[in-house]
Amino acid sequence: MTADRNDPKDLHRRRVLAERADDFDEELEMELNDDGDDRMAQLLGGLTDEQQSQEVIDRRRYFHELFKLQRELVKLQDWVVHKKLKVVVLFEGRDAAGKGGAIKRITQRLNPRVCRVAALPAPNEREQTQWYFQRYATYLPAGGEIVLFDRSWYNRAGVERVMGFCSEEDVEEFFRSVPEFERMLVRSGIILIKYWFSITDDEQHFRFQMRIDDPIKQWKLSPMDLESRRRWEQYTQAKEEMLERTNIPEAPWWLVEGVDKKRSRLNCIHHLLTQIPYGEVEHPPVILPERVHNPDYVRHPMPKEMFVPQVY
Repeated sequence: MTADRNDPKDLHRRRVLAERADDFDEELEMELNDDGDDRMAQLLGGLTDEQQSQEVIDRRRYFHELFKLQRELVKLQDWVVHKKLKVVVLFEGRDAAGKGGAIKRITQRLNPRVCRVAALPAPNEREQTQWYFQRYATYLPAGGEIVLFDRSWYNRAGVERVMGFCSEEDVEEFFRSVPEFERMLVRSGIILIKYWFSITDDEQHFRFQMRIDDPIKQWKLSPMDLESRRRWEQYTQAKEEMLERTNIPEAPWWLVEGVDKKRSRLNCIHHLLTQIPYGEVEHPPVILPERVHNPDYVRHPMPKEMFVPQVY
């Protein structure tokens, strides 16, 4: 007997199975070779044959589009290096909104010496006495670099404000300062792009529950994340004021619909590529040189105890 596609329990079960499949390492997922369909079907073993087939097709299309966009990201990277551009991209949004997943797919094929991620911890005692933007300025790019901020100075308008880690006077000063700070960055030649990943109340609840049920992902749930669920409406009010008061022509906000993870990643990367005009950079052909052979060289054997045990 086939499952009812409209049955809420069946819909939830399919969501959970699809979510688990999406959590597997992407390099494993993208081995779409002769036995790829069978392996994926095993991974989605709680679905009907028809549902499994549709899921495999959807994932094939997703990876096909993702690889195309990642090839373009490599071209963009070459252009940034060639032109000595300075690029800053901010990723903001609620917990579990998909920021980390989008950042992972952007950086996956890029040179970490060119494109790096800045994910700052809570400020220490010394940093709390500094000018608020000081510790973020340390991570700004030089020419030929891209920096992706996984959360940024907008912590002050979000988590710090909602959780009471700063005063309302601090928040007002932030709103006065941040437009000028960002205009200074832009005038200095930095390309500044700001993304807010938007999800629904129900979707965040679902993703939190998936993290609770998955031992591999439980580290992603901090006490702060759990408290953020209780204060959903306060976060909404803070977000709305933040977007209204910091959406400036020099550095506008861009909202990413994040409920569908795959679409949000593709849409974000596609949009990012449109924000920085780039072209092909001509590279000289790579020619592998002949290895030098020295007749006097003798390779000595290494002691067996130095080798990692071949468990697999």
